[in-house]
Amino acid sequence: MKIATFNINGTNARLPRLLEWLAAEQPEVACLQEIKTVTENFPVDVIRDAGYHCLVHGQKGFNGVAILSREPATETQRGLPGDETDEQSRYLEAEVAGVRVASIYLPNGNPQPGPKFDYKLAWMARLHAHAATLVGNGQPVVLAGDYNVIPNDDDIWSKTAMRDDALMQPESRAAYRALLWQGWTDAIRSTHPRGGIWSYWDYQAGAWPQDHGFRIDHLLLSPPAADRLVDAGVDRAVRGAEKASDHAPAWVVLRD
Repeated sequence: MKIATFNINGTNARLPRLLEWLAAEQPEVACLQEIKTVTENFPVDVIRDAGYHCLVHGQKGFNGVAILSREPATETQRGLPGDETDEQSRYLEAEVAGVRVASIYLPNGNPQPGPKFDYKLAWMARLHAHAATLVGNGQPVVLAGDYNVIPNDDDIWSKTAMRDDALMQPESRAAYRALLWQGWTDAIRSTHPRGGIWSYWDYQAGAWPQDHGFRIDHLLLSPPAADRLVDAGVDRAVRGAEKASDHAPAWVVLRD
């Protein structure tokens, strides 16, 4: 079972790239972030013609997450619990073929310090609380998405390049580690322990041709899911396509 996460950076702008990737890689589940459209305008019919069911939690112009699946999925959570005033569409969770899957678009947090960074850390605290309930339920769970956290120095081309960025602050990294300490396995770190695997290359400053990237797209596995881990990686060639997203899809394969 292949489960992938892909920050598409605007469904309308990247739909051809999304369809090409789905046809080439055929994941059983694809978690999308930054769809940047309201739920009603998501191209459900086109995605269905490509062989996928859709669950969508959209937002006009910003954010937005979706779960595409070969088999019908049962939605289990829309929006991250813990703050009823939070109107940003950043979390969607569903049951697919016996696996609980979440599509996560964690706040960027820049500029820091400031209210956006405070929101990021508060959101991560809420994720930590909800993840604790999921990891304790005894079923295979995959928390997949754009976490906007560079966990380690070897997850970026230059550890000094973004040292003042919210993605690399000690508080961001500590919150990510706190998730792992609950019992989650970082699938890509587990299969590529030496690091050096990027999932994002900025559009600016020649980042893609110079391979100045970093890893912020993660798939965290609960213990029953980690027991089924076969492989994990990044489809980096997708980033090199014309009018590509600035992210490449990351994925995990679980044993049936």
